[in-house]
Amino acid sequence: MRRQLIVMLKEPRPGRVKTRLGREIGMTDAAWWFRHQAARLIRRLEDPRWQLTLAVSPDHAGLASRIWPAHLPRHPQGRGDLGARMARIFRNAPPGPVLVIGADIPCIDRDHIARAFAALGDHDAVLGPAPDGGYWLIGLKRVQAAPAGFLENVRWSGDAAMLDTLCSLGPLRTAHVDTLADVDTAADLAVAASSSALRYPRRKQAAKRRSVDR
Repeated sequence: MRRQLIVMLKEPRPGRVKTRLGREIGMTDAAWWFRHQAARLIRRLEDPRWQLTLAVSPDHAGLASRIWPAHLPRHPQGRGDLGARMARIFRNAPPGPVLVIGADIPCIDRDHIARAFAALGDHDAVLGPAPDGGYWLIGLKRVQAAPAGFLENVRWSGDAAMLDTLCSLGPLRTAHVDTLADVDTAADLAVAASSSALRYPRRKQAAKRRSVDR
């Protein structure tokens, strides 16, 4: 059974993606950042050790989108809150180890993913914590083992998302791997842009575009 890495994506439309970041730097610039960040993440994480699949939203637009690589499998996320959509992704995944991540964590690399799959060797589930109380990765060794109520009643907007998720995992033995941060604010973006290891869109480039447009 092949390992599955599933990346959750939204179409990079202004006002529909990274809206918290957009309130600080502008919705167009936030969508532009997400588009390029996600594309580079996908390229970086393709690996023969696992099948990379895209879980897209909105469903019809994502399936028809020309933005994402055409050679990768795509599946619709469907309706519901984040927990409902992630639970559906796991239910519809092939048998075997499955990891689900978002596309807005700039520093994820193949080693992070490999460590998460390795953690499933002697655990039922794995979580990649985030500094804000959430998480950037969740995985199951066997999707059929997900307990009733998996990812229900999770408070996604606060600092209790990881704790609530652990509760929803019930008796499953859960490993924790690397702590990584996503980009939700201009301050997060500045920290990400300061990395010497990665080259992805920076806010100052977006600012230059705005000045030209004016």
